[in-house]
Amino acid sequence: MMPLTMAEIGEENIIRRIGGKQEMKAHLENLGFVVGGAVTVVSAIAGSVIVNVKDSRIAVSREMALKIMI
Repeated sequence: MMPLTMAEIGEENIIRRIGGKQEMKAHLENLGFVVGGAVTVVSAIAGSVIVNVKDSRIAVSREMALKIMI
């Protein structure tokens, strides 16, 4: 397992685990980040990571991306 920040751009990955406090987990889940779901990094700019998840393009902070394990 590795954090989402380590993913190759354009490569589809499966979410293995989501860490952090319950509030952060719930927030990420509401955005579509669920264990077993697919996530693709589109780009990484100034620490933020832009991903495609569940047919949506979402930007997450580096701090959040470090909590998403693939």
